[in-house]
Amino acid sequence: MGIHALITVHFKRVIKKPMPISYPKNPKTVGEHLRKKRMELKLLQSDLAKILGVSTDCVTYWENNKSKPQIQHYPAIQLFLGYSLVKVNEKKFEGRLKAYRWRKGLSHKRLGEMLGVDASTVGSWEKGESFPSAGNLKELELLFKK
Repeated sequence: MGIHALITVHFKRVIKKPMPISYPKNPKTVGEHLRKKRMELKLLQSDLAKILGVSTDCVTYWENNKSKPQIQHYPAIQLFLGYSLVKVNEKKFEGRLKAYRWRKGLSHKRLGEMLGVDASTVGSWEKGESFPSAGNLKELELLFKK
C-alpha cells in the first residue's frame, strides 16, 4: 500500500475593474489631469475639493472643462498632481519669471504689486518684450531663490 499525497494548489486571480469611460487616458486640460489623478486615487470630487481648498462645484467645472482654475489654486493643484502643468524654459529669464509666478500662484497683478510695477509690465517681461530695471531684477532674483 502506497502513501498518496493530495496536492492542493491555491491561486488567487486578481481582476482589476476597468476605469470608467470618463477616465482620461491622455489628459490635455487641467481638468482632465485632475480627473485622471483623482480616479487613480479613487477619490470623490468632494475629497479633491477638500484637498485643494475649493468647493466641489469648482472641481466639477474644472473636470468638465467648463472653467479653469484661477492661478492662486495652481500651487495646490501641482502638489496634488506631483508635477507642473506649465512648461517653460527656465534657463531664460522669462521662463524663470513665469515658472515662479505659477509655482507661487501669483497673478501678473499680484506680482506687480509686490514689485511696485503694473501688471502689464510683468506680462511684458514674461513675453520678453521688455526687461526689468536693475532694481526690479535684483528683487526678482531674490524672490527666485526663496
